[in-house]
Amino acid sequence: MTRHIPGLTARAATDLPVLLAAPRPQHTPRTLNFSYWLASIPPWAPFLLFIVLSLWPYYAFAQTNGDARPSALEALWRWIPFLITRGFLFTVLISVLTMIVGTILGVFLGLGQISPNRIIRGASYWITQIFRNSPWLVLLFIVMLSFPFQIELFGYRIPIPDWTKAVFGLSLPVMANISEIVRGAIGSVPSAQWEAAESLAFTRRQTLYQIILPQCIKRMIPPWMNWYAILTMATPIVSILGVEEVLNLTRQAIEAENNRPELLVPFYGFVLLIFFAYCYPIARLTVWLERKYALKL
Repeated sequence: MTRHIPGLTARAATDLPVLLAAPRPQHTPRTLNFSYWLASIPPWAPFLLFIVLSLWPYYAFAQTNGDARPSALEALWRWIPFLITRGFLFTVLISVLTMIVGTILGVFLGLGQISPNRIIRGASYWITQIFRNSPWLVLLFIVMLSFPFQIELFGYRIPIPDWTKAVFGLSLPVMANISEIVRGAIGSVPSAQWEAAESLAFTRRQTLYQIILPQCIKRMIPPWMNWYAILTMATPIVSILGVEEVLNLTRQAIEAENNRPELLVPFYGFVLLIFFAYCYPIARLTVWLERKYALKL
């Protein structure tokens, strides 16, 4: 005897609504906007732009009826080793040291935001919000003007170079953003894991360091790398305070070449190119890691 199933083999006997599966979102919200934007640029685009900008001195030469010397690329070629070894590598060193200091401070500040102590939790929250929403250049000026130029220790005068002040000044906003990354990663772990650890008589410290934080590391790596790329791009602002990094040395190189106007575009275009060549792989790796470690719901 054939069985009639309402709605399948026979007419439905009711008009009650049926709960369907929730549609999957068309677009996944992106938190790594800078890395996605940088990774979306074709790798050949900056090189093509640099080639086009390099032709500008010849255009200026033609417009000035031969008064300008068409040797901008030759001058750039002479200065490239100096700009990379003394300038760009020092800029990378500043960004790496800043990221190390900011990460260490940010981890402790992020753990303070989830502290059961109301005073520690409140202080960590407000420190995070203040430095997250403060202009980076203002923080740099405050640190530069507040720190002494030298200190005396056991009768010896120890100078404090400007680049160390720049590292500390830039580490403050990085610290605040790393704090939010840590707090968000810990908050993304299901609360059932805290409850399971509590049922097994784990202390809060054991639960945090043995169960929760090991799971958060993979989730924190992509936004951490995203902020490192942002920091590297922002590091040249320390040149305003006299730190001799790549932008400051580029200006000095142009002055050494008698401030010829046809040198501006090739020299600064080269700086743009080396920053892109350094940050583009970081952005691509950040996007790949985010997709690899994304939560599968």
